Amino acid sequence: MIKINLITVGDIKEKYLKDAIDEYKKRLVRFCSLKIVEIKENISTSQNENDIINALKKDAVLIKKYIKGYCICLCVEGKQLSSTEFANLISNTALSNSEITFVIGASNGIADEIKNMANYKLSFGKMTYPHQLMRVIALEQIYRAFTILNNIAYHK
Repeated sequence: MIKINLITVGDIKEKYLKDAIDEYKKRLVRFCSLKIVEIKENISTSQNENDIINALKKDAVLIKKYIKGYCICLCVEGKQLSSTEFANLISNTALSNSEITFVIGASNGIADEIKNMANYKLSFGKMTYPHQLMRVIALEQIYRAFTILNNIAYHK
């Protein structure tokens, strides 16, 4: 069984998001071993670009500790895939890797250092999503990928 790691920066405060995450965790149990790691966000108190970069670098130190196996960074400059293409990415990656780690950055993104060490950069579109909501979206798409790969009537 493939192991899926989801490294996220920041915690979830809203109950409705926690409930959605818990639902997808339950659904994914039959397809993979799932581990979610929450990293405390280093928040920049200003919008100064150097302060933001320094905060992201501090996040990167912690993120690197948890990256295992094949690393996929979720970032706007990544490649956009259909759900079927994403399912194929997971399937093909699982042929030679026992673990896939997804990284969701902070509200200001992910440090270039992490993006550069990733095996794959993935984008869920050009729109901006709250990083807390992105966790739910990523889990839903991972679940959808497994239903596609297992011919389960969920994907439309």
